[in-house]
Amino acid sequence: MEPDALIEMFGDVCEVITRAVNPITGADRRARTDRPGQYAIDVVADQAALAILGGREITVVSEESGVSGPPKAPITVVIDPIDGSSNASRNIPYWATSLCALDREGPLVAMVVNHATCVVYSAVRGQGAYRDDVKLTASDVTRTEDAFIGLSTFPNRMLQWKQFRALGSCALALCDVAAGVFDGYFDGGSVHAPWDYLGGYLMCLEAGATVVDLQDRPLGIGDPNARRHLVAAGTPALLDALRKAAG
Repeated sequence: MEPDALIEMFGDVCEVITRAVNPITGADRRARTDRPGQYAIDVVADQAALAILGGREITVVSEESGVSGPPKAPITVVIDPIDGSSNASRNIPYWATSLCALDREGPLVAMVVNHATCVVYSAVRGQGAYRDDVKLTASDVTRTEDAFIGLSTFPNRMLQWKQFRALGSCALALCDVAAGVFDGYFDGGSVHAPWDYLGGYLMCLEAGATVVDLQDRPLGIGDPNARRHLVAAGTPALLDALRKAAG
């Protein structure tokens, strides 16, 4: 599939997830399944997504339903139907669907949609990253003392950053690094899978930010068993400083 067709398909996926999940309210939003850590709305969103993604010449790697579709398709789509499920369950407006298409060269097309705010992030390899129609440019902050940092877990080492936030969605936090909202972001351990970070990862690359695994393992993969220790920043200098807090 060409990038334009993938973008259109990703938009359709996000639209059907919005329609499927938004009517679920109250206690039903917080309902759990028998699988540890899984909400019922995660399954609802996944089923809606697979109705669009299934039956195509693509391999699908989903947090909720695993690997499906042709095993050797030229395109692999990695999806987290709801990244920030706890936020979604409690109506905190920071949760998203994250999609990324991989080809033989790595991440090709990505879309991350904040369903609570209707903000759409999109990126195509070599063509930049956008929030709605505005092209994204990462921060130029180099010192931790000046930095506004996003966290996923409590840091292993506190640095003298200006401020920090832990907002509960890796995909959106990486998009905020790409947009220069956060100057940097990091995990406290190897906690995130490709479906969590790939969409935001491509946004960062296309916006001029850098994202690495603390152990320098590859990030542009669709392995459902992989877990990575992410560090991201708008500048190499800030990235080096944040490694000290993440490690």
